[in-house]
Amino acid sequence: MARIPIIEDGLVVGTGSDKYESKNPLAQYLLRQFDNSIAELVNIVAPGTILEVGCGEGHVTGILLNNSQAKIQALDISQTIVDIAQGAIESPRVEFQQFNIYELAEKEGADLVVCCEVLEHLENPETGLLRLAEKAAPYAIISVPREPIWRLLNFIRGAHVKNIGNSPGHIQHWSQKAFMQFVEQQFEVVCVKSPLPWTVLLLKSKHFKSS
Repeated sequence: MARIPIIEDGLVVGTGSDKYESKNPLAQYLLRQFDNSIAELVNIVAPGTILEVGCGEGHVTGILLNNSQAKIQALDISQTIVDIAQGAIESPRVEFQQFNIYELAEKEGADLVVCCEVLEHLENPETGLLRLAEKAAPYAIISVPREPIWRLLNFIRGAHVKNIGNSPGHIQHWSQKAFMQFVEQQFEVVCVKSPLPWTVLLLKSKHFKSS
């Protein structure tokens, strides 16, 4: 059964489904493909520092921790979600903090910026993308649901039927081609992964200037 999404100040801040905990074999297989894609891209970069923007309950944080030796700053807009993530991930290499993506100018950059399943929730994804590019020194991993496949799969499994398969809080919808065109405003695309039903990109910031 799908979990009730966590909503704060009108925003969906917690995963509105059981995608990370589902016992369904197909769902588990798809999630493993997503996890493996993130791990492979992290290993390509081999970062010393990681800034994760939108850490959620800590699922991706765990992948970053297990596939690098990096010091990780994990941020989320919700203190409730940060508290959940802190309870799930205990490591001296990870620091959690409540933080808004739009305010990233206040943060130091990192070798690798990671932002998974966030941009589709933003009213101003262009600003969010710019803030990520400004902090990527020089790499970023960004993922979003691949549309319309995401909604179609939801609809087929009987999830969010009244919204034609659209997950709670998703207000931006990109095909893989459209998302690549979108991120190319601020990044160069280095590597593309397509674990169904996601688009996962390794990117290099156009804002980064090597010393």
